[in-house]
Order: sequence, then C-alpha cells, then structure tokens
Amino acid sequence: MSTDESSDRILPYWADPEVPEQSLDAQGVSRRGLLRGAGLFGAGFLATSALGAGTASAAEDDSDGVDTLSAEERHRPSPPDNGRSGRYAYLVGDHHIHSIYSHDAKYRLLQQTNHAAQYGLDWMVATEHSNFGHANAAGASRENQEIKAVRAANPRLLVFQGLEWYIPSAEHATVFTAPGPHEVDLLTRFELAHDSKLNKLDDPTAANEQRAIAAIKWLAEQRRNGTAPDVLALANHPSRLGIDSPHEIRAWRDAAPEIFIGMEGAPGSQGAAIPGWGGPNGIRGEYQNSPSDRSWPGFPLEAYRTYGGFDWMTATVGGLWDSMLAEGKPFWVTSNSDNHRTVFDTWHDGDYPPGTDFDSLGRKPDPYDSGTPQPGSDFWPGQFSRTHVGVTRFGYREVMAGLRAGRVWVDHGQLIDGIEVRLRRDDFDPCGVTLGERLRVRRGHRVTLEVRITPSTRRNAHGMLPKLATLDVIKGAVTGPVADRDTWRAPDTKVVQHFDVSDRRGTFTLRIPLGRVDRSFYVRLRGSDGNHNGPGLLGAAVDPHGPQTHTPGSGDPWIDLWAYTNPIFVDAV
Repeated sequence: MSTDESSDRILPYWADPEVPEQSLDAQGVSRRGLLRGAGLFGAGFLATSALGAGTASAAEDDSDGVDTLSAEERHRPSPPDNGRSGRYAYLVGDHHIHSIYSHDAKYRLLQQTNHAAQYGLDWMVATEHSNFGHANAAGASRENQEIKAVRAANPRLLVFQGLEWYIPSAEHATVFTAPGPHEVDLLTRFELAHDSKLNKLDDPTAANEQRAIAAIKWLAEQRRNGTAPDVLALANHPSRLGIDSPHEIRAWRDAAPEIFIGMEGAPGSQGAAIPGWGGPNGIRGEYQNSPSDRSWPGFPLEAYRTYGGFDWMTATVGGLWDSMLAEGKPFWVTSNSDNHRTVFDTWHDGDYPPGTDFDSLGRKPDPYDSGTPQPGSDFWPGQFSRTHVGVTRFGYREVMAGLRAGRVWVDHGQLIDGIEVRLRRDDFDPCGVTLGERLRVRRGHRVTLEVRITPSTRRNAHGMLPKLATLDVIKGAVTGPVADRDTWRAPDTKVVQHFDVSDRRGTFTLRIPLGRVDRSFYVRLRGSDGNHNGPGLLGAAVDPHGPQTHTPGSGDPWIDLWAYTNPIFVDAV
C-alpha cells in the first residue's frame, strides 16, 4: 500500500492503485481521472506540491460550438507549473455531523464514520452540541479517543473533531481544529468560555454581539500562538430562525477572516419534507419558522424558507451572500448533512441507566436497532449533500487550507461528478485562476471563463442517475465596503448567461467570454437538474431560472438538485 514516507499518510482509496476502478463510486472514478489527466497517480498525489494541468480525458465530448473549446484547445500541451497552473483533486466532505456525544443525536461515532466512508467521503467533522456534559463530564475527551481509533483504523477518512458553537446573540456555527495535542483542550476551553447556551448569552444585545467577536478573535489567537495547528469556523443554517443579522455575519468575518470563512449555503435536514414522511408542514432544511422577538426585523418572510434546498442568503441572486462578495472580501459557502437522525432509519435512542443523564455522562447510551423506521429528517454524511474541497495533497491541514482558500463547490444528490473552473485573460495566460482566487487584469483587457464539467456516470444513493440540465453564470460588481452593514442587496449582481446543457454527453468544456474588464467583479456558477426552476426572488430580470421553494410537506429533495461554486474575483487595475 502506497504511503508518504514523511508523514506515513495512506492514500485515499480513489488514488490508491491497489483499489480496482470497478470498486470505486462515481466521484472516486472522477477524481482518479483527474489524477491520471494531471500525469499523477498513486504516491505522486502525496509527494507533489501541485498537480500539473493535464490533457483532457479521452471521454470528453468533442462537439463544436461557440461556447465549447475546440479539440485542439482542449488537448494542447500543459504549460510548465509555476505554482498557479495546478489542477486540484477535490476531496469530498461534511463539516456538520453529530453523534451520541450530542444530546439530541442518536448514532455512535463509528456508525457515522462507516456511513461517511460508504457514501464516498474523504473527510468529516464531528460537531457536537455544546453541553456541560460534553465539556465537563469528559465527553469531549472520550469522543477524542474514539476519533483517534477511527483515524488509525481507516486513514483514508480524515476525521476532525469539532464543536457546534451556540453563537452569542445568534445561531450556531461549526468550529473545528486540525489534529494535535491540544485539540480537546482548545474546544472545551472555547465551549466553556464563549458558548451562548452554556453562558446564557442568547439575547440579541450589543454586548453579546461583542462577545461573539471576542470569541472568534480568541480562536485566531490560538492559531497564532501555536496552540491550534489550524482552526476554522463557519455559520450553520444562517436563515433558519432569522437571528443572524447581516451586520453580525459581517462582523464575524471581519473579526478574523482567516478563521470565520463562510456559512452553510445549504443546511442539513434535507429530508424534512419528503412526501408522506416528514409531516404536512415540513420544509427542506427544517426551515418551517416565522419571525420571533429575537429575529432581525429587516429580513423578509421569504428568508425563513429554503430554495432548491439552499438557504435564502445563498439562493437569492443579488441577495445577502452576493452583497458580501460585492465588498470584494472572501466568504465561502458549503453544504452538509447536519446528521442527527437519518430518514427511514430503524435505530432507536438508547436508554439512560437510572440516575444518569447527558450532563452526568457526557454522552448518550448506545442506540439499538428497533426494526421499525424512526422519526428523522437527515441523510447520512455524503448520502445527499457534498462539499468538494480542492487540494494538492491528502491531509488534514490541506483540507483546511482548501476551505480557507475557497477552492470549494457543493452539490446535492451527486448531481455532477466534477467541475473545474478557470478564468483567464485572453492574452497569453496559460494558467489563469480557479475558485476562491483573484485575477488582476488591466482595464480594457478581455477575460474568458472555462468550465469543464464531468456529469454523473453512476446512480446516486437514491438509485437515480442525476442529470445536469442547466448552468448559470452569475456576475456582480465589486464595489467595496458597504456603508450600511445591514444591507442584504447587491443590485449589480445578476445571471449573465444561462446554458441548457441537458443534451451534453460525457465530459464537456464551456468557453464563456466575459468581455472587456472595465471594473472589478466576481463570477460564480450554479447548476440544476432543471426540475424546479423559475424567476428568482428578486425577479426574472435578475435571475430567470432560479431555485424555488416548495409547498409544505411536498419537498422531495431527490428531484430538485442543485450545485453551486464559490466565486472567482477579478481585480481591475
């Protein structure tokens, strides 16, 4: 078995030559193809510092068209690697998963990691709810021992330990650290000192908002002083209750941009509205809420629902996410399971021994199989929601660096196997930039977006072969910091090109001219299966083919699939 001798890291299964291709899932086949195309396979993935840009796959669609690269362009020799020309392997993961170390979840950690591996994940984060039992009753320490055992038994699955932080005056966030001698100490110290639930800091006051900022700065200091090899935070289900105001989200980002890097573009609990299962009022993501006295009053009622399963902040073209990107500052989106209780699963909560509870044990009792489907609204890690992170090496720090850099795209239902995005100047620019990166361009120069898509080639976890039908190019002007930090509109952002790709077969590449650069801007992509598209929330002139909400109790997630990329920035000089 191939390893990196310097770190003794074992190759992920899809990069290991000893694993036959027929045993891989669809994303494994896609990622192995990327390595082969880059001229790297096996131990080379671990040994190299960058993946060279390889030639196109022989399976690519060579059809002609103004929006498609010619065969000659696609198969031209790769330029020398100068640090920017690398193509990335995309590791699939989930940063929001619970186990019996959370008071409201029911699975053992090993059940979660086994399903994560089954559904093709390369990395996952155990994010237990803050609780005195977790922090004081050795729950976090006991879980850490289980995580270490999983790391040793299955090195191909990177398992991070994290925490679901109750943010003072606001919602929740994922906080996680790279493995190290202080990972438990850092998380429990943070939990005890800065968690809203444990310290009764729920009220939406200015003082509590400042406590949230201080907590993020504390995390940044632990990274600077070496206590944590690395640490990241992302807002979870930000629109669910309407209590994450725009100015708070901006404040979290600005407090430590290298720590608070983004938010869930799509929440977990995607099975909450499966017809006949989740009840008549179920909404995907469990977003069946209304404004409360804690909610920020500036949110419209539409903000409390999901659209194609995605949070209103992300799904609204020209909305809150775009208003933050229009400032020209990085802020990324992810997707995950938030798994507590899987739909149609038969496992039942274990029973506490007499005289004990969660706070006294730091964990729940082991569950047992009842043989009867139990209530639940979640999917297993990797079963439906996937976050893809571009890396050049396999490891914990590499995943965190990819997340921080914004080399991230997300999808539901295994809608596509892969997407590679490059933005290049039309003059000689063999490298260009990819997701999360910035391209400096002189005003008046032209730029072109190149998008290479690998469609799904195998049936997904629901037994369907998903089909990408539409691709939208979303573009917005970068106008700098906002005067009103509660603004949630980006009036210059809209869908600038829409492609019907339903007739494409095999891997294909779109060459999309974006014209002359006259001001700084960003560009991002969105794809769908085309089943539930219509005018977006800000009108057809902004978004003619956007995601839609669904009627309560009738939101089958498997027939309404979407994929989003993070943006590329263009700095006009």
